[in-house]
Amino acid sequence: MSSDEIAKPNPDEISKPAEISESAKNPGSEGITVKKSTYKMLIVGITVSLIVVAFFSGYTLGSQTVEPLIIQQNPMPPTPQQPTQAPSTEETRIFVSLSDDPIKGDPNAPVTIVEFSDFQCPFCARFFAQTLPQIQQDYIDSGKVKLVFRDFPLESIHANARAASIAGECADDQKMFWQYHDKLFEGQTQWASLSANDAANTFQQYASELELNSENFNSCLNSQKYSDEVNQDFQNGANYGVTGTPAFFIGNDKDGYVTLIGAKPYSAFQQVIDKELS
Repeated sequence: MSSDEIAKPNPDEISKPAEISESAKNPGSEGITVKKSTYKMLIVGITVSLIVVAFFSGYTLGSQTVEPLIIQQNPMPPTPQQPTQAPSTEETRIFVSLSDDPIKGDPNAPVTIVEFSDFQCPFCARFFAQTLPQIQQDYIDSGKVKLVFRDFPLESIHANARAASIAGECADDQKMFWQYHDKLFEGQTQWASLSANDAANTFQQYASELELNSENFNSCLNSQKYSDEVNQDFQNGANYGVTGTPAFFIGNDKDGYVTLIGAKPYSAFQQVIDKELS
């Protein structure tokens, strides 16, 4: 068996020879014989007792007679806060061309809303259905605001939007733009997903329902007579920073226009219009 496989005793368990008492050394003398293990236990007990007494004595002394040392320091003065710069209330204003696009309301109204819109855009339809009626009632009909409609067809996502814009311009050729405008938005879900030919037939049908001159309208639509006009509107809008529809510019030609993007609720338009009127 190798040395590694040999069980080795614990050094602490090795017995030490007991001390010989004086009585053992001198059998005739009287004395108390104390085993070494008992002696060690007595020493340990006495030591522990002393430690306990010292601990509680120190605790009592510390809790009753010793005051903690507190060093008074001058508090650091608070760091002065820099005043927060108030956000600028100055609005970025730009100047927007009205071109010769259709106007709803008094041409001399003090405030103008220029709308860049896509007839196939569902958010534009939402503005038409939910917000425009109240703007018309409160501001357009009272002569305070006029609305100018400019084309911004998003052909990449709305396949029939450009043809709808051209159809609207053809209706404007017969002084019926706003009536046709309403038809296009009211019927958006009907023609938005149609093929190009079917959408064109629907646009011609709307013209017939509005009693436009069908021959002139159809010729205008089929020849794309106002293609350049639609392109010009789109390019102008892009130059003004329009990237989506609907986009609105509210103001006047003298002071410029502020921008309002998206189918905002009536309250958003009201706030801007009232500020412009004041």
